[in-house]
Amino acid sequence: MDERVFFAAAPDYSPAAVEAAVEQLLGQLPAAALLAPGKKVLLKPNLLSGTAPEKAVTTHPAVVAAVIRAAKRRGVAACDITVADSPGGPHASGLVKAAWKASGIAAVCASEGVNLYTGTASGEAPKAQGAKRRFTLLEPVLAADVIVDLPKLKTHMMTGLTAATKNLFGCIPGLQKAEWHMRCPQKDAFGEMLVDLLLTVKPAFAVLDAVVAHEGNGPSGGSPRPLGFLAAAQDPLSMDLAMCAVIGVEPERVPYLAAAQRRGLCPAAFDPALAAGETGLFAPAENFCLPDSWRRMNFSDSAPRAVRWAVPTVEKWVAPRPKIAPARCIGCGRCAEICPQHTIELKDKKAHIKPQNCIRCFCCHEVCPVQAIDTKRFFLFKKL
Repeated sequence: MDERVFFAAAPDYSPAAVEAAVEQLLGQLPAAALLAPGKKVLLKPNLLSGTAPEKAVTTHPAVVAAVIRAAKRRGVAACDITVADSPGGPHASGLVKAAWKASGIAAVCASEGVNLYTGTASGEAPKAQGAKRRFTLLEPVLAADVIVDLPKLKTHMMTGLTAATKNLFGCIPGLQKAEWHMRCPQKDAFGEMLVDLLLTVKPAFAVLDAVVAHEGNGPSGGSPRPLGFLAAAQDPLSMDLAMCAVIGVEPERVPYLAAAQRRGLCPAAFDPALAAGETGLFAPAENFCLPDSWRRMNFSDSAPRAVRWAVPTVEKWVAPRPKIAPARCIGCGRCAEICPQHTIELKDKKAHIKPQNCIRCFCCHEVCPVQAIDTKRFFLFKKL
């Protein structure tokens, strides 16, 4: 597989800037030749929630529009292009429609005359070669000839990074994503599952939106961070390794990259020689803010000597975990709906977490519409 990652400058989301960058990328990426007449093409953006584009939580509609137009220029008929994703929470048609509308992507699809999937149909995908698990996927994912991954570059409270590989988690419908968190509560197991999902979905290539990335307590509770580029790659793992270098995340700490390394599917780090296109854009982003949950726990060094022997036993209790901020909670219940362990309940119109059963997946943090879920850190680590 081609492991190169192509970069192109896009200083803003103006149609001219984004379309020029997309065309530059696809003109260099050999896998873009798969966009051809008669092909059923699925575009899979990041639609985490119904959030306005300026929040940098979802793939920007200008990027989706530019890729649609690039596919049309290569002979793909509008009727053969579908945009689909499953946002966090229940996969109800009305909720999905509202999320597409808020993201600005619904308007793009209407303007371009392409299919926007708001249905709920799904089916079981065949077990992929090398995968250990089978998945139920959205119907358009199963029907596509060519899948184009359109991730947003963001931090993530659980995985550190969400980019090309993690974006495919949205191919799983609705609350089945929470079920996978329950079945794979530990980070290592969750990472292995994401690698199986990547092998199953097998996107043809990815075009990543980093014109404005998302830093801090991502994937929804952080802040926009302008980086001014788009990137494209055939290999999602190579793409994500490159983005680790950009935002300053150690690849071995990203669960799905660590899992891929154990399986021999990717190296330990991105080789800078594989950067292509406008290679000056492949550079560390200065002072990129990582999630509160991502700071290294040095409990064995920070704890009193007398209790260091107990580190393995108490690790799960001292790890960062979600914490409800009652003053900001509006009692909508979305966190309780998505919690895979059912550890969240509503009392007096406020959400409450039962910490003893929390698996620290931060699904609740992802879907909270008012960012009322903070990170609770063990007191010895608060200054690390």
